[in-house]
Amino acid sequence: MLLVAVAPAAKAEEPADQHEEAGTFNLVLENDIVSGLDQDYTNGIMLSWTSGAGDAPSWAVDAANWLPFFSSEGTVRVIYGIGQNIYTPSDIKLEDPPADDRPYAGWLYGSIGLTSATETRLDQLNLQLGVVGPAALARETQTWVHGIIGADKPRGWDHQLNNEPGVVLTYQRSWRAFISGEIWGFSFDATPHLGGAVGNVFTYANGGATLRFGWNLPDDYGPPRIEPSLPGSGFFEPQGDFGFYVFAGLDGRVVARNIFLDGNTFTDSRSVQKNILVGDAQVGIAFTIRTARLAYTHVFRTQEFSGQNDADKFGALSLSLRF
Repeated sequence: MLLVAVAPAAKAEEPADQHEEAGTFNLVLENDIVSGLDQDYTNGIMLSWTSGAGDAPSWAVDAANWLPFFSSEGTVRVIYGIGQNIYTPSDIKLEDPPADDRPYAGWLYGSIGLTSATETRLDQLNLQLGVVGPAALARETQTWVHGIIGADKPRGWDHQLNNEPGVVLTYQRSWRAFISGEIWGFSFDATPHLGGAVGNVFTYANGGATLRFGWNLPDDYGPPRIEPSLPGSGFFEPQGDFGFYVFAGLDGRVVARNIFLDGNTFTDSRSVQKNILVGDAQVGIAFTIRTARLAYTHVFRTQEFSGQNDADKFGALSLSLRF
């Protein structure tokens, strides 16, 4: 029997021993090793902590209630994070990469965010503050990791972007299970999203949707990802001791600013001609086991600049633990 409704998906009955949510720790690792290449967006790592429902500090609740685009009836959570992204040209063995290839660059940042979740939507506001350039320590990170795994030594970091403070403010709204239903005992839902970012690192507008299909679907919006990306959620509410779902999503961005392609804002640096329109397609699988969520996402990203050899392909592995 097939049931479809434009409404939130039906929830499985929660077990009596359902763990209370004090907070959620998230670890996200993204790398292009799955493509067999070492180029473009080559690595990202992010650690974050999301407060539990009802445990957000008073200033966060006041701020969420003050924001006109957040629901006054939503459950507020606060998110703290730290991360690093690494970008390289197509041939890291060259000491002087071609001027028309993506520049070497790193992005080291800390972040603070607010989320407001209702039965029908999720609003997410996130502020990242950090640094681009040698101070981001991307050269040291990539050289150290490649030395451990025996990969090629990156030789062109002398041509990376210059030091520059960076700021990005992002906002995303996702509509919970805009389409949802059940088939053969499994549940499915489709969740559209709209948002954007503004700052000297990234400025863009984006939109898309995510489709999930599985058993004992947790209340989440997909696994967390490193921005720019399809939005996920740094929290989840399991609907039993075990659940799983497969998912697929699309996101399109209109890009006005990408410092890793446009180059430094205030000083001369290497740069390339970026593409204004960029799209992401992703597929993956997520498992929830009591208080843990483990997910793998495979991402396909269209070419981001003129002359880029291939579309980007990379994998994202995430682990979320509720305490």
